[in-house]
Amino acid sequence: MPKGLVLPGEDDETAARREVAEELGCRIDEELISLGDIQQSAGKVVVAFAAQRNFDPAALVSNMIEIEWPPRTGRKLVVPEVDAARWLDLDAARGHMLPSQTQLLDRLEAALSNCG
Repeated sequence: MPKGLVLPGEDDETAARREVAEELGCRIDEELISLGDIQQSAGKVVVAFAAQRNFDPAALVSNMIEIEWPPRTGRKLVVPEVDAARWLDLDAARGHMLPSQTQLLDRLEAALSNCG
């Protein structure tokens, strides 16, 4: 689930579309389904959206970021922000998310069941 900060002048939806493009290398032009927001245990608020779109995980093209590795050494390394993508069913996805984020999957499931 791509995540990131909302930049000055952006709204939440624009930021979500930008983050997907940066982290997965694909544009989301489709309608977004708002999943609302959640507060993680450390206090960070995450605003989430979903979209129906085809995506081949093998087509992943992530942006590059600079990190310090090993930590506190001053040594800089440039790495892809996302190193892999894969499709998961909702139960498997719950095992890969922070517990506070799993309610977003519950909201997605509810939204999909209402689509009929």
